[in-house]
Amino acid sequence: MIRIQQLKLPAGHDAQALYGRAQKILRLERDQIEEIHIVRQSIDARKKPDIFLSYTVDVKVKGIRETACLKRCRSRDVFLAEDKPYRFCVSGSGKLACPPVVIGSGPAGLFSGYLLAAHGYRPIVLERGRDVDARTGDVRAFWETGRLDTESNVSFGEGGAGTFSDGKLNTLIKDRDGRGRFVLQTFVEHGAQPEILYEAKPHIGTDVLVKVIRNMRRQILAWGGQVRFQSRVDGLAVRDGRVQGVYLADGSLLETSVAVLATGHSARDTFSWLEQAGIPMEAKAFAVGLRVEHPQSLINRDLYGDPDPAGLGPAPYKVTARTKSGRGVYSFCMCPGGYVVNASTQPGRLAINGMSYSARDGANANSAIIVSVTPEDYGGSGPLAGVAFQQRLEEQAWTLANGRVPVQRYGSFSQRASGGLIPDSFSPCIKGSWAWADTASLLPSALKEAFEEGMEQFGRILPGFDDANALVSGIESRTSSPVRICRDETLQSCVRGLYPCGEGAGYAGGITSAAMDGMRVAEAIAALYAPFDTERTADGTLCAGHLTGKERDKET
Repeated sequence: MIRIQQLKLPAGHDAQALYGRAQKILRLERDQIEEIHIVRQSIDARKKPDIFLSYTVDVKVKGIRETACLKRCRSRDVFLAEDKPYRFCVSGSGKLACPPVVIGSGPAGLFSGYLLAAHGYRPIVLERGRDVDARTGDVRAFWETGRLDTESNVSFGEGGAGTFSDGKLNTLIKDRDGRGRFVLQTFVEHGAQPEILYEAKPHIGTDVLVKVIRNMRRQILAWGGQVRFQSRVDGLAVRDGRVQGVYLADGSLLETSVAVLATGHSARDTFSWLEQAGIPMEAKAFAVGLRVEHPQSLINRDLYGDPDPAGLGPAPYKVTARTKSGRGVYSFCMCPGGYVVNASTQPGRLAINGMSYSARDGANANSAIIVSVTPEDYGGSGPLAGVAFQQRLEEQAWTLANGRVPVQRYGSFSQRASGGLIPDSFSPCIKGSWAWADTASLLPSALKEAFEEGMEQFGRILPGFDDANALVSGIESRTSSPVRICRDETLQSCVRGLYPCGEGAGYAGGITSAAMDGMRVAEAIAALYAPFDTERTADGTLCAGHLTGKERDKET
């Protein structure tokens, strides 16, 4: 295939314009282009209000050799591209007496279990919460009534915390082995929008993620795996430094010699029993802050030059700053057309997150503006000092508005606020009860100072960002894990057979990176052990039993 980079067209162009532009670049006739495949699409708004779409495309030509075509166009942005699909290699010969157990069904656990099931390992996926459909009802009931189910909520349940989020799939991890591409392709195969395969900032949305996760679970079952809900793991059985099984909350023992620990960063009870069991862990840096809301029309105007740009959708942003004290301040989990959500998991402690549906059609844009913190900020020692730091912030947030999400105008929060671009009538978009409160009291003074300094810098980049009528809510305390569960080059803990994995273990930060880490762990297991089912396709890809699209649609 011939790859063309930096192919630009005006926003809102028709489908044939892509062919016409590629034809001109390659100096071909229209009938010589057999097919165009979009590899990447991004928005170029540097000359707003003139907005362009910038493409990387692969072109299949006919009637001319590809090398001859390259000589004719002579451009550095045109070259031959080779597709390198992801390959899962089963090379281990060790014998498993029992199926591997995957603890947690967030992105890391889901993809680890998916690959193990696809290649004949018959994994057992244990999820402490409920299936995604029952969980959706539990979350909705919490937002409406305030009654919290500590095992089925925004963080716990099938799909993990990413299910109730914007579903952003971008990652900074380099994808040399095709894992990231496989994650996106797998999501599309199970119901996600095909556009995520090429958009520069892909997202799925909560409403679509529910369907995708359900379909992936059904595929695991079709391949011979198991998925058990309301099955919290409360301990490990260890003998001679090796995993022998996992203890469930009901007291039963599930025997296994391989346990993938993919519990997510809100599983604080898991961290506690791991510490008691002597599993090596260490406190790590992360970030905390507050979620800030603006009218989506304001963000659109700042980025696109138009409050309601046709054909572009709501504008996302990413902002970063370095304060005079050296702290990093940056946006996290930005949700265009989204909602602030009550994401609490424990009584008497309040944490928030952001969420969008696939259409991103809410009136407000929101993101967490967070400040980097290190173990020196935690006010304690030991591997769980960061967890205790989080809990103190969440207890303050709960007390501030009696369990409701505390909200404040930025003009009341900070004397540095500007004014005039957001109307006084601007109101929050929040899932769950909220109340006006003094959110400025939530952050320790050094973090509040850094937060305000960052907001002031962002206001110079995006006019109105630090407007007095912007809304600030808190606390955003669970941006990433404050703990790292140690593992070696084989991805195992010092307790052999225990594979710490994903965001909760401190090795990922987002849906895609967590899924990729789950894939790496599945690969590490396959490098040591043979599967139970040995039938494979000739090219080493997924084994027989793959549900077709029609079968998934019928089941859905």
